[in-house]
Amino acid sequence: MAKKISGKKKKLTVGLIVIYVLITLLAFACLYPFLNVLACSLSGYNPVLTGKVTFYPIEFTMEAYKQVLGRSTIWVAMRTTILVTLLGTALSLVLTIFAAYGLSIQDLPGRSLMTGLILFTMYFGGGMIPTFLVVKGVGLYNTLGALFIPQSISVFNFIVMRTFFRELPDSLQDAARIDGASYMQVLIRIILPLSMAVIATIGLFYAVGYWNSYFEALIYIQDGDKYTLQLRLRSMLFGSEFGSELGASVDDAGAAVVLPQSLKMATIVVSTLPILVVYPWLQKYFVKGVMLGSVKG
Repeated sequence: MAKKISGKKKKLTVGLIVIYVLITLLAFACLYPFLNVLACSLSGYNPVLTGKVTFYPIEFTMEAYKQVLGRSTIWVAMRTTILVTLLGTALSLVLTIFAAYGLSIQDLPGRSLMTGLILFTMYFGGGMIPTFLVVKGVGLYNTLGALFIPQSISVFNFIVMRTFFRELPDSLQDAARIDGASYMQVLIRIILPLSMAVIATIGLFYAVGYWNSYFEALIYIQDGDKYTLQLRLRSMLFGSEFGSELGASVDDAGAAVVLPQSLKMATIVVSTLPILVVYPWLQKYFVKGVMLGSVKG
């Protein structure tokens, strides 16, 4: 009997080791592209040119970051992206909270019809050209409002938040209503303090979406001084901006020679780092908020 138990523990230990090894390999496979980008941005000219850089820097140098951060266009794009992310996330949270709370009230007339109309937009949309015509017709073309107003609410996030609100005890809201509280007072004083986990989670979803978005800026923004960071990064990756403007300025200034590849990698890191810094502060709410808001349909 003792041999069987020890054998079972041994098999369990071997199984866990295999699982840990597979998870480690999978995590490394996911991290390797980012590590390679970071290493190339911190490596010297020759190692990057010859393809010797893998996931750690060779001939460490910060020259690529000095040249990238020395460009005024990067800081203008960073400022625009931060502004769009803050305004868009705030507007999206307000609209999502109001819509989710209103449609979570059981005795709201027409609740099922309005919920069905909202869900309908998950499967059918007007298309890119009609949306562009609407944005241009209402005067949002070539403005920062076009980057967050047309897509200010996500149906998926609305469903998660509405489901969370529906799971809160009805007795809390009923007691407040009996005491004379309005629906707005119930929302602000009772619902929102109990919903910080799901609000932080949905806010993170919105913030990451606005930060990484470039297609809306590509379609709706015409002036270069209104480019977002991701659109500026796209123009650097696929255009000749580094090869012409930056390359000439580096030669004239007599700075260290840096490959355009390293400059592109440094730009990617600069555009990714802010959202990576914010994410750990909200991670503790992430899983909790999604699970609380997705138990029921």
